[in-house]
Amino acid sequence: MTKENKTEADVVRQDNEQVKPAFPRRSLIKKIWALIGLLAGIELAWIGTTILASRQKRGDKQTDAGYIDVAKVETFQPGTVTAVARGGFYVSRLEDGSFLALTSTCTHLGCALPWDNKERKFICPCHGSTFDCRGDVLSSPATSALSLHPLRLENGVVRVDISRRIRRSAYNESQAVRI
Repeated sequence: MTKENKTEADVVRQDNEQVKPAFPRRSLIKKIWALIGLLAGIELAWIGTTILASRQKRGDKQTDAGYIDVAKVETFQPGTVTAVARGGFYVSRLEDGSFLALTSTCTHLGCALPWDNKERKFICPCHGSTFDCRGDVLSSPATSALSLHPLRLENGVVRVDISRRIRRSAYNESQAVRI
């Protein structure tokens, strides 16, 4: 058949023939999905190892790792509250000479609490809750006392564990550390 002798059927046959691409689209999509699956698997493995590693750290026995030396006992006068910026807490020396380490966050919504030395109380700037020098609630909306950090006195030095917080509903004399 020459060019001039082509029949109509031959022309239709040529028009219906599909040109196959060198790289099929379906193959490309499969490779993209495989790559996404691989990345998701890597991310899940990373998250799993992170969680397991943090559990191992929590399971370790607590030593003095979380404790910081604040100051000598003599530097705190009875009836005073002292901010400790390095740990983000307050050391309250009560009138009887005992100590408390109070968190600096409001128990209502977690706002930072300043100590007002003139009014002798913590006043939340966000919603107006107030707390006394022992961390007890004086006015709402907060309903529980300020959390404590474990505190101990060693060799005349006040030491506070900033890695732990003790939640409480109100002050109890057994919470204060005496000399």
